[in-house]
Amino acid sequence: MIFGFNTDVKQGDTVYHVQSEARENELILQTQVFVRGRCIGKRATSYAERISEGGFTDQQKEQILREQHRLVLDSIREERLEAVLDRRETAEVLATVKELDLQWINADSVHANGKSRRLEPQCPARASPSASPVRMLRLSTRRLLPTPVDRPR
Repeated sequence: MIFGFNTDVKQGDTVYHVQSEARENELILQTQVFVRGRCIGKRATSYAERISEGGFTDQQKEQILREQHRLVLDSIREERLEAVLDRRETAEVLATVKELDLQWINADSVHANGKSRRLEPQCPARASPSASPVRMLRLSTRRLLPTPVDRPR
């Protein structure tokens, strides 16, 4: 039997979509959290061992998934989502991640616009200490989770 749960929950100005499902081929119960259509985290529980022991029913599977879904929803409401999401990155996986570390070589040209608090860095910059300066650079950032300062009280 295939089953799942979908819930939208609003915390501050952010709407989180929480989607839980039994992934039968992988023998896991997975809950994913989305903000504006982008997955920001997952929580998964394997039930492979329970299957091998025998007597594990679809009703038990559904109950575990329901509890996991509720745990994630409650963590969003209590502003502790990061604490319940899986953190399974190993050193090997992290070593394969390509990162770009920028260093402003004219740091005095970085300033804040008083009204918008918008940083306006001026080039040149370099991608690493040994790299040549970059003449043109477009840097975009986006914050997925609101910070405590952004949350209305």
